[in-house]
Amino acid sequence: MENGGMKKIEETPTNVTIKGILGLLMASLDDGEKRKRVIALGMGDPTAFSCFTTTSVAENAVVDALTSQKFNGYLPLLAFLKPEGCTQAIEVAISFLAKPNANILVPRPGFPIYNLCAAFRNVEIRHFDLLPENGWEVDLNAVDALADENTVAIVVINPGNPCGNVYSYQHLKKIAETAKKHKIVVIADEVYGHLVFGPNPFVPMGVFGSMVPVLTLGSLSKRWIVPGWRLGWFVTTDPNGIFKNAKTVERLKKYFDICGGPATFIQAAVPRILKETSDAFFARTLGILKHTSDLCVKKIDEIPCLTCPTKPQGSMAVMVKLNVSLLKDISDDIDFCFKLAREESVILLPGVTVGLKNWVRITFAAEPSSLEEALERVKIFCHSHSYEPKGSSL
Repeated sequence: MENGGMKKIEETPTNVTIKGILGLLMASLDDGEKRKRVIALGMGDPTAFSCFTTTSVAENAVVDALTSQKFNGYLPLLAFLKPEGCTQAIEVAISFLAKPNANILVPRPGFPIYNLCAAFRNVEIRHFDLLPENGWEVDLNAVDALADENTVAIVVINPGNPCGNVYSYQHLKKIAETAKKHKIVVIADEVYGHLVFGPNPFVPMGVFGSMVPVLTLGSLSKRWIVPGWRLGWFVTTDPNGIFKNAKTVERLKKYFDICGGPATFIQAAVPRILKETSDAFFARTLGILKHTSDLCVKKIDEIPCLTCPTKPQGSMAVMVKLNVSLLKDISDDIDFCFKLAREESVILLPGVTVGLKNWVRITFAAEPSSLEEALERVKIFCHSHSYEPKGSSL
């Protein structure tokens, strides 16, 4: 059953969610008394580690809104607020763009929720590759080859999940020019917006709104370290009125009318959170992420079967290439991650889940000591499964 389950996952990755595969990995852990402490680096939830905490401004804003007793009833649903963070925004974006024979261009590797939402709406997903040797930039030639008269949108995830890339202004402009050429909308997934610590600054895709219509998906979840609050925003940037002429905004409002609104007291707290959060809070978070990303790359460099083609510049995760030819009894990334979980109690995300076989995603938003210990266990695991060097004796 176990091998059959792994085979099914490998063959149908578009039907497997990140939470689903991580749940299977957790269930596969050795439950014996000698099991090591579990270190999970598969889910992008920094709150699992004590070094990542939200600002007191956010906590106090929510508490004050709740105890004021002014927000216990219904509030009008604001079109840019959603109860499920960006996951619901993705569903709404795909739903209102859907039409017969429509297709959407999505990055590979990418966020699998796009595939799942599109499947529910009978929208075809066409994958364009991100280029690891070029900082995970979009393969614009592939986009040109994939787009046709039925293409309605292209998805751009920046800062990158799962790759940790941050696109330059020049590259984003080229993407906008390509979208304009094909007369398609840009869905800008900016859940990790402003979480950058490399040479490229964060550039919102909306700055190109005069060139091409942009739907921006944002969230409190990552930047404010509150993924459990499930609240974000959906912004249209369209100074030329393309959306308005097509009555798109009205359609959006109708979709959000169908959806349940966020908890009213959290809605009420948002303006204060956005206005009063100090730069020092954000700087502290970025300092930790910069340190842990550097530590992650350093430890990966010590493991022969793992390669990090591009040092992360933002977000909270990095894609690492797995060379299974160096391992004697590991067949692929799924096999690698399940055996690693059972033997070393370390959870990593198989790359096939996000579209790349024989890669793994490592979340570095973790306590530095836990991250270092986890990657040391990965190193031990890889060594124990490596072929014996020629000339060695048992």
